[in-house]
Amino acid sequence: MDAKVYELLNDQINKELYSAYLYLSFADYYEEEGLEGFANWYEIQAQEERDHALIFRNYLHDNGCKVKLLAIAQPDKEFSSHLEPLEAALEHEKYVTSLINDIYAAAHEAKDYRTMKFLDWFIEEQMEEEDTADTMITRMKLFGSDAKALYDLDQECASRTYATPSPLASAE
Repeated sequence: MDAKVYELLNDQINKELYSAYLYLSFADYYEEEGLEGFANWYEIQAQEERDHALIFRNYLHDNGCKVKLLAIAQPDKEFSSHLEPLEAALEHEKYVTSLINDIYAAAHEAKDYRTMKFLDWFIEEQMEEEDTADTMITRMKLFGSDAKALYDLDQECASRTYATPSPLASAE
């Protein structure tokens, strides 16, 4: 495997684990605000990000590469409104999309078609993540200032359940 592609893939493990930490901090914020549904939503997001790290880890192992785990930074976001974590999530998902694009570009440059194929799932996932984050912002802006509507949004988020991502499910 090309050295640059390997480094980017290995670094992505850390970035995904940081994402899990970040989303746990969002869950904590909402839990402390009494919005258990939103807390549930972000607890599941954290699980998904951890799973993404495992998918990258498995890919490196499947390709005979050594995994180097790195320190995970502490999330440093503070929030003063129910909208702010949602906006931070969209910003973060756009950042993750840029990281995936960078890995894809490096793989393309190295003619690493296997890695490019592997990343296709993440490209689709990031499109979905950005769309979902944007929808949550729109709904909070439309309905978040009305207590009953906020309650309904929270209940909707509470109904979310965890599903193993297909690349991990197929590996089991």
